[in-house]
Amino acid sequence: MRFYTQNHHHVCGVDLHTKTMYLCILNQSGEIVLHSNMPTDPQPFLKAVEPFRDDLVIGVECMFSWYWLADLCLHEHIEFILGHALYMKAIHGGKAKSDKIDSEKIARLMKGGTFPLAYVYPPELRPTRDLLRRRRMLVRMRSEVLAHIKLTHYQYNTEFFQKNINKRGNREGIERLFSDPTVRKNIEVDLSVADHLQDEITQLENFIIRKTKSFDPRTFYRLRTVPGIGKILALTILYETGDVNRFPTVQSFASYARLVKCSKESAGKLYGYGGSKIGNPQLKWAFSEAMCLFMRESDRAKAYIAKLEKKHGKGKAMSILTHKLGRAVYFVLKRKDAFDENYFFS
Repeated sequence: MRFYTQNHHHVCGVDLHTKTMYLCILNQSGEIVLHSNMPTDPQPFLKAVEPFRDDLVIGVECMFSWYWLADLCLHEHIEFILGHALYMKAIHGGKAKSDKIDSEKIARLMKGGTFPLAYVYPPELRPTRDLLRRRRMLVRMRSEVLAHIKLTHYQYNTEFFQKNINKRGNREGIERLFSDPTVRKNIEVDLSVADHLQDEITQLENFIIRKTKSFDPRTFYRLRTVPGIGKILALTILYETGDVNRFPTVQSFASYARLVKCSKESAGKLYGYGGSKIGNPQLKWAFSEAMCLFMRESDRAKAYIAKLEKKHGKGKAMSILTHKLGRAVYFVLKRKDAFDENYFFS
């Protein structure tokens, strides 16, 4: 956990919502000089903070509508910091809770040097990262549609599909396996939706790949030197990581990617592990997929897993390999070097 510890003449805590925002500005003495509710519009916000813009910092809890405010502060040359939502538990405590109270609590955290920082993702990369996340959502929708076709097959115990229906060419004529016209129509709708989603997914992938090749092709191809990391996993790791230099150590990167668990200790006693849900779920998914594909393509990875299984079991062995792969990717990004399997297993 990182905290914002810099001192400013004025600190502004913002309890941000989609339609309204509550501002609380403190001076160096900790006195409230502005406490106001206003619509989420740039002009009222800039007018309210205008008298305090000399050495001002804006703090907001990380939620889905912070993009516009971060971009506005960047354009107006106002310091902006983002608070980690899971660590800002102080604003959720207390007997009473309101937007006015929360905005003051955020400002007090900033003033006291206990404001937990989250990463403000660069605005030029944000749209592509969000588009890549949308692509993953469409893939899940397509999988649900294809799964419904299989469930319908099991319900009516029809002739078994001879080929994998994930491929479009293998889905031709499936609806004719069902005699009931209503069931057949149900399958036709599923097939139409699956084909349309596949077309949209392919277009998204081609668009993102073209954009990446014009933005940072070297890093994209360096990531693909890792066995098992293809185009989509390389894009996910590239855009979800952003600037790798924001991670001072490989341990912080592994923690951000949810590849490690944190121990809970008190008075020399271990009470278990936690923090598995804090971090980036997209990176966790990408490295888990990469580990499975790495095992499929590398005989040395299979032997490594077999060796670890004898001591830790299969699940723990796969987690260790995923962590090791995440560390390797960190150094590929940090050192701007290709993946070396001999060095990886040395």
